[in-house]
Amino acid sequence: MPQPENTPAEPRFSAESPHHSDLTLRVNGTVYDVPALDHRTALIDLLREHLGLTGTKKGCDHGQCGACTVLVGGRRVNSCLVLAVTCQDAEVTTVEGLADGERLHPLQEAFLAHDAYQCGYCTPGQLCSALGLLAEAEAGHPSLVTPPGRPPGPVPLDDAEIRERLSGNLCRCGAYPHLVRAVAEVAR
Repeated sequence: MPQPENTPAEPRFSAESPHHSDLTLRVNGTVYDVPALDHRTALIDLLREHLGLTGTKKGCDHGQCGACTVLVGGRRVNSCLVLAVTCQDAEVTTVEGLADGERLHPLQEAFLAHDAYQCGYCTPGQLCSALGLLAEAEAGHPSLVTPPGRPPGPVPLDDAEIRERLSGNLCRCGAYPHLVRAVAEVAR
């Protein structure tokens, strides 16, 4: 039976145990087959410990700081709160997937130009969140500060919109003005 669009595929239980599944997902354009993955494995742990993609940082491990933000199916998620087994056949984008070889993504260039990297610990999550917010605004998804009753279509990204849409990502260095300027530059 075909799956409705945006419905995750069912995991394939592993022959090893009913608490393990064989998982297939695409990360940054590469397909990974992960055999016998423990169902308790968080997506961030799959990325860092099983796939060796250590760009995504583990911050609070409670979904409060946003350091672990990645895109799943183009939507922002806190990878510490997502069980990897729910990502069967999903498309995952991490910070490692932003650059095109040696050519940085425009967001990465803007972060450099506006000194938004600071210590850099939150940067991978900030970059993925910024990429997600640009797509969400372009698709017309409102935020808390979007005026009610606005016409359908892309949401203009002024400073208030950018700050609200990045509010799930904490920066202990306090680089928020730099982050807003970097995202605004790319949004233009």
